[in-house]
Amino acid sequence: MTVSTDRRGHTAGWAETEAAPATPVAPDPAAAAFFDVDNTMMQGASIYWFARGLAARNYFTTGDLARFAWQQLRFRVLATEHAGDMSQAKEAALAFIEGWRVDDVERLAEEIFDELMAPRIWAGTRRLAQRHLDAGERVWLVSAAPVEIGRVIASRLGLTGAIGTVAEVVDGAYTGRLVGDLMHGPAKAEAVTHLAAVEGLDLARCAAYSDSANDLPMLSAVGRAVAVNPDGALLRQARQRGWEVRDFRTGRRAVKIAVPSTAAAGLLAGAVGAGLALQKRRRLR
Repeated sequence: MTVSTDRRGHTAGWAETEAAPATPVAPDPAAAAFFDVDNTMMQGASIYWFARGLAARNYFTTGDLARFAWQQLRFRVLATEHAGDMSQAKEAALAFIEGWRVDDVERLAEEIFDELMAPRIWAGTRRLAQRHLDAGERVWLVSAAPVEIGRVIASRLGLTGAIGTVAEVVDGAYTGRLVGDLMHGPAKAEAVTHLAAVEGLDLARCAAYSDSANDLPMLSAVGRAVAVNPDGALLRQARQRGWEVRDFRTGRRAVKIAVPSTAAAGLLAGAVGAGLALQKRRRLR
């Protein structure tokens, strides 16, 4: 994993998958695509499905999972993005990962992806990503989830890698401290810009995909922005700016999927209840 700090002190973390995806054409080193994960690449929140998989393995109770889901819904409906909520989100991230070993998290993430996340990948979004790969471009996921979990998802999908929240690791275990801030809102744009500088990408030739208005900074940082399964605010912005819109939801299913979707900060803030419960059982067996 690469952790890098820019001249303004912002930290970006990204992890490539073990093997670069094979492409039928010559690689295009200056172009790439960046995909948000929750409700863009997959239905629902990756952190929620990860927590649900842990609950099925008795790492915490279904009651803890219900409280976790309620926190997600609260942050979505109230759209709370104030400083106090961001602080709470950071504390939640700490509670969720403190004391866990990185290799255990990655092993569980692989199992849970196969069981719960893979069936919820939007086929349409996956095809969009494949078009970039087929054109010789790199494809990165950008998520508020810990970068190690993002890397597992990217690996399973055959993508280049993932940008995510960086948690401090000492001797193979999470310390409960973050390196930098949550990968949310403007932080995503900063990380994409930073990665582009390091990797030699031309952002004017890059594309970004998201469902949420929270990702407007990232969408505005590239030459081609696409709203995928957009929330109301992003749909309005996309129409005003002439951005492409792709919606893979239909009818009642669209409503069902829209309700549990969550802003990046809300996902981690929703881990408060689950994280506190996990602390009691966090020694992975």
